[in-house]
Amino acid sequence: MKFSPTLLFSKKKPADTPASDTQGSFIRPNSNQVQRKDSLISGIFIPQKGQLYEGFEINSKDVVLDVGCGDGCIAGFAAGQKAKKIIATDVCPDNIEVARQKLANHRNKVEFEVHQSDSNPLPLADNTATKVICREVLEHVDDPMAVMKELVRVGTPDAQFLITVPDPVAEKIQKDIAPKSYWEKPNHIRIFEREEFAELLEEAGLQVEQRQSHGFYWSMWWVLFWAAEQELGEPDQPILSHWAAVWSELINTPKGEQIKGALDEFMPKSQVLIAKKAA
Repeated sequence: MKFSPTLLFSKKKPADTPASDTQGSFIRPNSNQVQRKDSLISGIFIPQKGQLYEGFEINSKDVVLDVGCGDGCIAGFAAGQKAKKIIATDVCPDNIEVARQKLANHRNKVEFEVHQSDSNPLPLADNTATKVICREVLEHVDDPMAVMKELVRVGTPDAQFLITVPDPVAEKIQKDIAPKSYWEKPNHIRIFEREEFAELLEEAGLQVEQRQSHGFYWSMWWVLFWAAEQELGEPDQPILSHWAAVWSELINTPKGEQIKGALDEFMPKSQVLIAKKAA
């Protein structure tokens, strides 16, 4: 089994548990339901605004490149915004086929292309994309700087870049509890410290404009996932559904969003940088 902890949007998510499963006087939600609510609070995936992340919007003038597209979730979001063109790449041929089908069958018939590629190099011309997205990819690759330089190369002079990697605090906990294969190719082979991550982008030729943190909920979910000895794709075991219920109740309290923000800053699942080409 491939132990990839990037479940927020683009990878396969655990199967649903019945909404009728109750704990006390409230309906116990499943992990995916809570993930959606948690993401909305963080300003992630807001189609009404074309907002992929806060400060990173997609519109009909954009040529969108999604590197490491997974199941095509972001490509589908971009299609929903009627992007001018969508380009999806991934090293996995199965992911590419899923993304292809998602775009081909989308209600908005946008122009698109897909490529199987390890991103070093990208099979694209210079100055291709106005929005360049690379989420949870750099921790998998042999040469992150080479991949970053490719991302910069294919971005237009005014392109906006959204780059994310797992946060080091959560990853160091995984070091102690995740199976050995979690830290072997094709899975995670490095941890990026927060300043190291920003320096990587700057050395590749980008200027960081925003830093965001998101996903304490998922950081804890993975700790509990290993404790439950669960397989991906199985229904949530009780420890996971209880965690989903606790987090759902917490973020509904008067101070819930404030507490979520503090925990997202302390131990996020992902560190997020939004950048542009340096002048």
